[in-house]
Amino acid sequence: MKYPILAFLIAALAFAPAVLAAEVKSETLIATTRSWDGRLYKPYSTKQPELTVIRISIPAHTRLAWHEHPEPNAAYILAGDLIIEKHNGQRHVVHAGEAVAETMDTIHRGITGAKPVVLLAFYAGAKGQPVTVPWP
Repeated sequence: MKYPILAFLIAALAFAPAVLAAEVKSETLIATTRSWDGRLYKPYSTKQPELTVIRISIPAHTRLAWHEHPEPNAAYILAGDLIIEKHNGQRHVVHAGEAVAETMDTIHRGITGAKPVVLLAFYAGAKGQPVTVPWP
């Protein structure tokens, strides 16, 4: 062979495991049919499904605008503490490292405290449908 080192590397890779099973970890953070306030999710669309994942950064001491979501969604808090407040005053606090099943068709907003919040939001929506609808 013209390149003996290359042949050796190819042979070595052929016998090396792709990934050791002990290195792979999987943890279900949420599997639910209900939002954090206990409401059962209702069927939401017969249109083409569309998954959306958004990284959201919210400054400290911020009150987001009132809004609602027309589809089931969940969020994972990467940093900070997020207060989720429903229009009726009910509140739920989610801390960094926790996941939350968000409300659907319920007016609410997010509020941050002394620290900024960074979260990943996952939406199971439909093509052409907004993931968030502002509330007047």
